[in-house]
Amino acid sequence: MVSRADPVAYVESEDEPSPAEMRLVITASSLGTAFEWYDFFIYGTLAASGIIGRTFFPSGNETLQALLAWAGFAVGFGFRPLGAIVFGYLGDRLGRKYTFLVTITLMGVATAGVGLVPGYATIGIAAPAIIILLRVLQGLALGGEYGGAAIYVAEHSPRGKRGFHTSFIQASVAGGFILSLIVVLGFKGVLPREVWNDWGWRLPFLFSIVLLAISLWMRLKLSESPVFAKMKAAGQMSANPFLESFTYPGNKRRLLIALFGIAAGLTVIWYTAMFSVLSFLQGPMRVEETTAQLLVGGGAMAGLGFFILFGRISDRTGRKLPITLGYFATLVLLFPIFWTIGSAANPGLARASAHAPIIVSGPNCAFDPFASVQADECGRVLDYLSKRGISYTTEVTPVLAMSIGGTPVPDRMMASLDDVLRANGYPVDPVVPPAGHIVVILLSIILLSALAGATYGPVAALLTEMFPARIRYSSMSIPYHIGTGYFGGFLPFISQYIVARTGDPYAGLWYTMAVVVVALAVTLVGFSYGPPRGVEDR
Repeated sequence: MVSRADPVAYVESEDEPSPAEMRLVITASSLGTAFEWYDFFIYGTLAASGIIGRTFFPSGNETLQALLAWAGFAVGFGFRPLGAIVFGYLGDRLGRKYTFLVTITLMGVATAGVGLVPGYATIGIAAPAIIILLRVLQGLALGGEYGGAAIYVAEHSPRGKRGFHTSFIQASVAGGFILSLIVVLGFKGVLPREVWNDWGWRLPFLFSIVLLAISLWMRLKLSESPVFAKMKAAGQMSANPFLESFTYPGNKRRLLIALFGIAAGLTVIWYTAMFSVLSFLQGPMRVEETTAQLLVGGGAMAGLGFFILFGRISDRTGRKLPITLGYFATLVLLFPIFWTIGSAANPGLARASAHAPIIVSGPNCAFDPFASVQADECGRVLDYLSKRGISYTTEVTPVLAMSIGGTPVPDRMMASLDDVLRANGYPVDPVVPPAGHIVVILLSIILLSALAGATYGPVAALLTEMFPARIRYSSMSIPYHIGTGYFGGFLPFISQYIVARTGDPYAGLWYTMAVVVVALAVTLVGFSYGPPRGVEDR
């Protein structure tokens, strides 16, 4: 058995689960995780379409509505670390199974609650306040769910298969996002448009009650983790796992590597591959809403296998190799992939931007995305262009002026910019890409899913192996949820803000690039662990 001084020291179970028992463990844990992430992501799926913003955060400014909706999305992520602390402590003290039963119940109830909150027009400022509170509860629940499910599967897995088995947990996170798209598209497909826009969008939130019932039924069939049960019987549990996570020999260094080298990097790649693509298609590229959702859902579903593939590869090569290669590939390919998606999604917009660039000038030409009404005419023009995903540059001149392709726009035409833009080849209405272009977009999204799979697939096994069993739930969950909660959770808000301020629909990708550069450096320099030895020494 591995010595207790070893950072991956582990109290092993003497009996390996049977193949049937292992299938039940993986299925129940993965489905529960998928359902819980569905609960969390349904908000983001509908925020990308604008429904959340205009229902709960009305302001008279579509850009501000979107930013406020994404800020609500980020709040849930912001509270994930607190959930990791609370439920990590309970998981290390009371057990893996019962802790993630509590978290999934809390998540399901909070999600259904979002579907019952009246809009701003009915109860005023109480609407966004209640939504934020429910997002806080979702964040707390999610902070305890992921670590419990990943550890539970890892602590049942035989040596040499831990990356493969836990990769199903990783894939189920993407599965939750895909399920949110499927449910949204399903309800939209059977409801009249006016019903969907009025109240039908609430049904995917209420559907969470059905998923909660299925999750509880499956997870109640499970027994406690054999590792925790043996550790408890041997009296080797930590008295204070939160405190010990920072005092256990060498653990501070491991926490920092897990935070900045692993969690932060993989999260911004995954969220860019899912939510940024969806927002990019529906927003700047003006792709028709249902078409965009089908594209992203189809591409994400086709890419699920990469999470399993790279989890399995990590059992042979070690966890570090696929993650660092994924980081390198992201830095090289991210902008080209999005350029390809942009040119295929709305070729007319790409051609117009290249051949008839827009310059807006004035004495103080600036766009404030947080203002309900822009301060001057120049800001209102930029607001108009930003809402339509049309790129522009600004210059300082004594009076307001606008040129398209070097030709000045007459003052009398400034009030009818839709006509001016159409005349210069700019599509201002939602578009459906041609069939051949749809294939290009799908392949691009699948490639983004491969990058996410390389960095995300091996991570549950990696983080489980980094920390000793007595404090594993806390030590794994805290850095993971700080990294994913803050670096990833605020990605849609920060990237949308950058796009709004610059007028460049691709500028938000620089946030992803910066975080991945840091993650790659930390992983290469700080990660000294060799090939995975497994959390058990069987």
